[in-house]
Amino acid sequence: MKWINELVDGDHVYGPLLVVGATKGTTDKGLSYLNISFQDKSGNIEAKKWDVTDEDLEIVVPGAVVYVEGIVNLYKNQPQVKVMGISKVPDLGEIDLNRFQKVSPIPLDEMKKRLDVYLNSFKDKDVEKITKAVISHFYDKYVTYPAAVKIHHEFGSGILHHSLTMADVAEQVSKIYPQVDRDLLVAGALMHDIGKTIEYENPLMPAQTVEGKLIGHISIMYAEFRKIVDELHIESEVPVLLEHMILSHHGKLEFGSPVLPCTREALLLSMIDLMDSKMMILDKAYEPVKDGEWTPRLWMLDNASFYKPKNRN
Repeated sequence: MKWINELVDGDHVYGPLLVVGATKGTTDKGLSYLNISFQDKSGNIEAKKWDVTDEDLEIVVPGAVVYVEGIVNLYKNQPQVKVMGISKVPDLGEIDLNRFQKVSPIPLDEMKKRLDVYLNSFKDKDVEKITKAVISHFYDKYVTYPAAVKIHHEFGSGILHHSLTMADVAEQVSKIYPQVDRDLLVAGALMHDIGKTIEYENPLMPAQTVEGKLIGHISIMYAEFRKIVDELHIESEVPVLLEHMILSHHGKLEFGSPVLPCTREALLLSMIDLMDSKMMILDKAYEPVKDGEWTPRLWMLDNASFYKPKNRN
């Protein structure tokens, strides 16, 4: 089957799709139908199924992967699937789940290798011991989970992608400013967002957990960090310095950090985090914009519009 972003009027659809939304409606004649939103890693498409059965209502729920048979029609000049048949996928193990979510543009194997290089680069043995222990504890989710629902790095392996980019920046910053503790800054970059592995659930269709909504990833990570590090019995002040970096990495109280950055490394970490998130937001905004045109106003970037310069090559 074609990817969703390749579908055009008249195409036949047959294959697995992720349900991201489903609402039941009723016609003037009292007949039931379903408005459905399907997703694969290329995008989303709206669909409609008539003659809805009780089995359909059980199967077509957000987060479910289903087999879909249908025809693409144009509705208000946009492609829409008229669903002729729908069935449950009996075994998700037979399906490549990466088909349904956007993933990092950097291959996961490559990012894992880069992570290993960083984990084995620390000169400070306390930093090394802590960072390896914490990342090992969360590893499976750390390397696969998105970093957000929709703002930035909201794709598979988004936490790892974001953390590695920040570590790359931290590495360069520490060379420019030799007074910076390189090991602390790189470790903070790698660990600062691991709490999101608990804040979010269902990486195919990320949503906040109850704990995520009530506590947030910063406080979650602080508590988890303390439990792991207490078992290491480290006597230096490295644990408290890293705890401070985790707690202050949003930079401001109004941005969700319970404390303000009060060390050189904590301040730099908050600045690097903000920079990388804004660059990702801007990259996404530029994607549909032609050279020489402007983005819409971006509320995440002070409600400003950004100009996309013409290609000079």
